[in-house]
Amino acid sequence: MEARTAIVKAALANGATIHIEAAALGGEEEVAFTLPQFQAVTDAIEGIADSVVTTLQKMKPKKACVEFGLDVGLEAGQLTALLIKGTGSSNLKITLEWGE
Repeated sequence: MEARTAIVKAALANGATIHIEAAALGGEEEVAFTLPQFQAVTDAIEGIADSVVTTLQKMKPKKACVEFGLDVGLEAGQLTALLIKGTGSSNLKITLEWGE
């Protein structure tokens, strides 16, 4: 079963409005609702990045590269970030280097 998507507007912290393709995740759907805040998505990005950085600081690689993909979902009128499978075999692709 393919997820239903819709283009929704979202408000950024600076007041700008963006259009996002979001997957409908179910739950209550409002016919008319206030503009959802993009903050939930940026909070998720910050939380993922913070967790990865904390781990990398413990491992102390000379160089690190981290890739992750997010989809945006709409559930009960609120935006939510979904960690998605990227081109690799997992949601996170991490490359670490040690030495000179």
